[in-house]
Amino acid sequence: MSSDVMTRKPVIGINCDFKAADRNKPGFAYLAAGYFQSIDSAGGIPVVLPPMDDSQSIARALELVDGFMMIGGGDLDPRNDGFMLHSSVRPMDPVRETSDRLLMAEIAERRIPLLAIGAGMQLMNVQQGGNLFLHIKEDLPDAVPHLDPHDPSHRHTLEVESDSLVGRVFGDGEIRVSSRHHMAIDEVAPGFRVTARCPDGVIEAIESEMMDWFAIGTQFHPECAAASALDVRIFEEFIEGIVAGKAEEADSLRLVA
Repeated sequence: MSSDVMTRKPVIGINCDFKAADRNKPGFAYLAAGYFQSIDSAGGIPVVLPPMDDSQSIARALELVDGFMMIGGGDLDPRNDGFMLHSSVRPMDPVRETSDRLLMAEIAERRIPLLAIGAGMQLMNVQQGGNLFLHIKEDLPDAVPHLDPHDPSHRHTLEVESDSLVGRVFGDGEIRVSSRHHMAIDEVAPGFRVTARCPDGVIEAIESEMMDWFAIGTQFHPECAAASALDVRIFEEFIEGIVAGKAEEADSLRLVA
């Protein structure tokens, strides 16, 4: 294995949120610090991409990264996937959603390693052929609360599959994770499997089973201020997986040469 491959920090692209201009303030793109700080702490170099609506520009930007993280945020507009708008849905700004959908399509096409959190996981699932519950309280009335408007650090327990990335992170024992969502995965996209659930059955993590795509999604928020030291290991596993993939690629090229 090349020592350069082992020591070179991977560049991780991160999308960001968007707030449109109003009468008194200009529009601006923004990102909660926990996202880029977690990537930095895990050994990656975070590079933030503002929303763009040009697929060629997005494709060019993605040529420069080794992996990508899709962040959480507002709700996906279900009308973009052929469903009616539920009264509980609070759509993210359409400027961001347009960009996110272009990004996700290109990331999937290029098989760029991906960590998708919250709304990012929901988009990954939808883009790959799955669908969503639009409101847990109505679709799964027996579910425990997954959102507390008065407590952004609301947590619930988690049950994980041991033979998975989240299984390696959390191991055995009771696990509690930060939860702030009212939408959730219904049908899982082909090529992915569920690797963590809340005890009420709500899907909290999915991982790719495709040999050519390292991709994981978490509905919970390992980047938030209430996250534990174990949560942070998700970012380390993601970075380590990218570095290992690069090393294997370099070894394969050397053998061919």
